[in-house]
Amino acid sequence: MRWQHVRAIAVRQALVLWRSPHRLFDVTVWPVVDTLLFGSLAVFFAREGGSGGKQGAAYLIAGVLLWHVVYQSQIALATGFLEETWSRNLLSLMCTPLTETEYVAGVALFGLVKLVMGVGAVAVMVSLLYAFNVTSLGWALLPIVAVLLAAGWAVALFVVGMVLRFGTGAEALAWGILFVVMPLSGVFYPVSALPAAIRPVSALLPTTHAFAAARAVLDGEAMPWRQLGVAGLTTLLLLVAAVAFVRAMLGTFRKRGFITRYS
Repeated sequence: MRWQHVRAIAVRQALVLWRSPHRLFDVTVWPVVDTLLFGSLAVFFAREGGSGGKQGAAYLIAGVLLWHVVYQSQIALATGFLEETWSRNLLSLMCTPLTETEYVAGVALFGLVKLVMGVGAVAVMVSLLYAFNVTSLGWALLPIVAVLLAAGWAVALFVVGMVLRFGTGAEALAWGILFVVMPLSGVFYPVSALPAAIRPVSALLPTTHAFAAARAVLDGEAMPWRQLGVAGLTTLLLLVAAVAFVRAMLGTFRKRGFITRYS
């Protein structure tokens, strides 16, 4: 992999953002709105529910912080690819020496910058407005964030594969799919709160186990390494499946000449 190509793609994505400041919505306005919404709900629960309400408030605020790791990593990679279809630049990219791996790495690299901006905005908001100490998770925050980051990338690759197969009509998945994953993952509550029929589906998601590990640490327990291990393993399997899916859809994209239809 040639890092000069990766860097060039990352710079190109930065220029797109610079020239289209309205695209900062995902890393500025949206995190602030989420923080105000769920933070205010957390304050209400804490005031009305006593000690149990305070614990629920901590779940809510930590949940919105960690959820933005998944959201920002997924949306940065998915919309980074969609930028090429919106600008009808996909054919030009395929005519260059750039490989698919280099392109994805470049978009993901700039996505990390957007991730820091988005999650940083949430961290500052919860600290200033709700006096929530982001470091309360300690070093446990790092492996949890790593799992959630990789899970977000895996979801984004599935979205890219769907766009390659079905065109820009599938771009709604870039935003919509996360609204399916979020309630199933138990971001703000234990999975036991879900209807019993849905819990087996929830158990298959790596995000479910990552958020469960975060809640255990918030409760003052030791890091549940077994739970985090399950999250890491399922994330790895999801990434492998996502890469295989994108490769298959890319083969179909080239074989059927979808480049002239979707870009």
